[in-house]
Amino acid sequence: MALTPARTMPGVLELLPLDQIAFQRMLDIIRRNYERFGFLPVETPAIEYTDVLLTKTGGETERQVYFVESTGAREKKGDDAPELALRFDLTVPLARYVAEHERELSFPFRRYQMQKVYRGERAQRGRFREFYQCDIDVIGKDSLSIRYDAEIPAVIYSVFRELAIGPFTIQLNNRKLMRGYFESLGVADAAQQMLVLREVDKLDKRGADYVRDTLTGEGFGLAHDAVEKILAFVQVRSASLQDAIDKLDALGAGPEAMEQGRAELKEVLGLIHALGVPETHYALNLSIARGLDYYTGTVYETTLNDHPQIGSICSGGRYENLAGQYTKSHLPGVGISIGLSRLYWQLREAGLVHTAQSTVDVLVTQMDEAQLPAYLALAGELRGAGIATEVVLEGGKLGKQFKYADRAGIRFAVVLGEDELAKGVVTVKDLRRGDQFEVARTELVKTLRVELEQAAAMG
Repeated sequence: MALTPARTMPGVLELLPLDQIAFQRMLDIIRRNYERFGFLPVETPAIEYTDVLLTKTGGETERQVYFVESTGAREKKGDDAPELALRFDLTVPLARYVAEHERELSFPFRRYQMQKVYRGERAQRGRFREFYQCDIDVIGKDSLSIRYDAEIPAVIYSVFRELAIGPFTIQLNNRKLMRGYFESLGVADAAQQMLVLREVDKLDKRGADYVRDTLTGEGFGLAHDAVEKILAFVQVRSASLQDAIDKLDALGAGPEAMEQGRAELKEVLGLIHALGVPETHYALNLSIARGLDYYTGTVYETTLNDHPQIGSICSGGRYENLAGQYTKSHLPGVGISIGLSRLYWQLREAGLVHTAQSTVDVLVTQMDEAQLPAYLALAGELRGAGIATEVVLEGGKLGKQFKYADRAGIRFAVVLGEDELAKGVVTVKDLRRGDQFEVARTELVKTLRVELEQAAAMG
């Protein structure tokens, strides 16, 4: 019988153990920081009812959904779409979850969710069909203070400072400010605003002349002075908190939406400062739009200062009503998402994350099969002290055991041979430094703890 080739489909991130440890540590850091700010964990099923997921039909999302069918259902299938589908993000399941459990939840509801989502992306480098999203949202009932919009950047700062992947900037804008400013220039229709924004988004790639010619040309026909003002608006960036306030004031008076957006941004910027986020890590960026049909107020994008080619590593914003399609309750919210699979892949490509050391701290070697009970007792003692320990259960040359430990990423090996047993000592070998020393058996736990702490401190 011919063997089936062992292969994975394109668009999945399948890692070797030491890379998986590095990825898992990033997950742990994100989770720890989300919990530090008082967010509660939620998990929802990977599979949802199709009519729940696809509340809006005909959009880009529907063309990327994976449907789920059992073999039995497939045999009976008619022309209708399958009853079930894989979730494509964590926001739609959250909306369903909040609507379903509304009476049991405390509001404002602060949740974090770190799970895989599925999209039928076109196969290309760095685009994934199965990937982790790490989301937080604060959901209010009837209303939600703008103060929560300021807390989100404090969480972002806490996460990425601990991830230690280089200097980063949390960039902010407000959809009301942008919408109001466009309205003041005669671009009042939401659909037209979206089309203008799409062209403005090409500024970095195609240059100001291309965008200017497009917006003043056929199809848009905007006045030349209006286009110049739009180009100036979207290029506004701030260098400090005071600079951000000054640049918002310099925009001049505008319609009600613009004034509301400006007031919200000023309050948010001031509170971010009060939350302890350094001014070097957040800035005004009036080019950020984030899906015009979903976000309604504050919007965020976070970028790495030294690696702008990676793009946004964390984004989100304020939305007016999370679950309007499932409940009559008004549920405004604010949240962010970190697409961790893509971020990890990009960081690894840029050389910013490296293969981790094994989660196993120590390998207990085997010198004499007759002494196996002694090795097992030693391993039990180390595990009881919180030191992750593996025991060599099948013997062999000691050099081969050291080679195994080194290849597996285990830094320390302990040897308990005939000589060590006679003297009441243990030999500890540091495989990374290539040196070894003897330590009294009674001092082994304390000594290994010191060694492990030093190894962790030195990376």
